Amino acid sequence: MRAVLCREFGPPSSLVLGEAPAPRPGPGEVLIRVEAAAANFPDTLIIQGRYQARPPFPFAPGGEVAGSVAALGPGVAGPAPGTRVLAMTGHGGFAELAVAPEGNVVALPDAIDATTGAALSYAYGTVLHALRDRARLRAGETVLVLGAGGGAGLAAVQVARLMGARVIAAASPAKHAACRAAGAEAVIDYTAEGWREALKPLAPEGVEVIFDTVGGPYAEPALRSIAWGGRYLVVGFAAGDIPRLPFNLALLKGCDILGVFYGNAVKRDPAANRALMAQLFDWIAAGALRPAIAETWPLERAPEALQALLERRVTGKIVLVV
Repeated sequence: MRAVLCREFGPPSSLVLGEAPAPRPGPGEVLIRVEAAAANFPDTLIIQGRYQARPPFPFAPGGEVAGSVAALGPGVAGPAPGTRVLAMTGHGGFAELAVAPEGNVVALPDAIDATTGAALSYAYGTVLHALRDRARLRAGETVLVLGAGGGAGLAAVQVARLMGARVIAAASPAKHAACRAAGAEAVIDYTAEGWREALKPLAPEGVEVIFDTVGGPYAEPALRSIAWGGRYLVVGFAAGDIPRLPFNLALLKGCDILGVFYGNAVKRDPAANRALMAQLFDWIAAGALRPAIAETWPLERAPEALQALLERRVTGKIVLVV
C-alpha cells in the first residue's frame, strides 16, 4: 500500500512517500480503508521523536482518518465491513490502510463526506469535550481562545458560540478575519507585547473560560486575566514550552486549572464519545456547524502540510485525500 513514511526522526522534509506492508487488525482493532486523513500538530511531534508514543520505524504519521471499514480484528463485533467511519489511529493514518482501536471508531453518517469526517475528532471532539464536559460552559459566559486561528482554536470559537458563549479570539493579525467569520465577538493580537492590556476593556471582570492550545509565554498573562471561579483549559503546547504557572494565581482567582486529554477520555468511555460525536453530526446536519478546513491536498503533500503546521501558517485544518 502507499504510505507517507517516517524512517528516522527528523523534520517533515525527511518523510517519504513509498510502499509499506498492509497492516492487519489485531484483537480489538478495526482496519480502515482510508479516504482522507487530517494533519495535526501531534503528527509534527511524533516524527521528531518528541511525542509520548514512539512507533518502530518505519511508520506513517497521521492520527485522524475517515474512510470505510475494511476488516475487523478478532473479537470485534462492528462496525461491519463497508461501514463509513471516522477514527483516531494514533499514527498510521497517512496511508491507504490504517488500524484503529475499536473504541476509537465511530460510524459516519452518509450525509457527511470523508474530508469533513477526517477533520472532526482531534479538533471538534477535543473542543466539545473541553468546553462541555470539563469546563461546564454556560450560555452567556465569556471564553478566551488562545491560538484561535489554528484547527482546534477555530473549532473552539465555533463550538463556544453554538453553546451560547461570547468569544474573544487571541490570534496573529493574519488570522483575525477567519476568527471573526467563525463567530468571535472580539479579536486581539496576542503576539503583540502587553497584549493583556487589549483584553482588559473587553472583559473588565475577567473571562470565565480560557481555552489554551499554545502554552508557552501566553499562559501566565491569560491566567492573570481569568475571572473569579473561572476555568482554565490546558489543551496543548503549540508554542513549544510547557508553562510554569505560579499557583498562587489559582488561589487568588478561586479558579480551576483543568487538563483536557480527549484521547484518554475516548479510551475510557467510547460510548460517551459516540454520543459526543452525534452532537457534532447533528450540528453539521442542521447547518449550524461547518468545520474549518483550510486546504484539501493529496497524500503526497503530507510533508508540506506538517511544515505549514510547524510554522503556524495554517488557518483551520489541512486534510489529505488518499
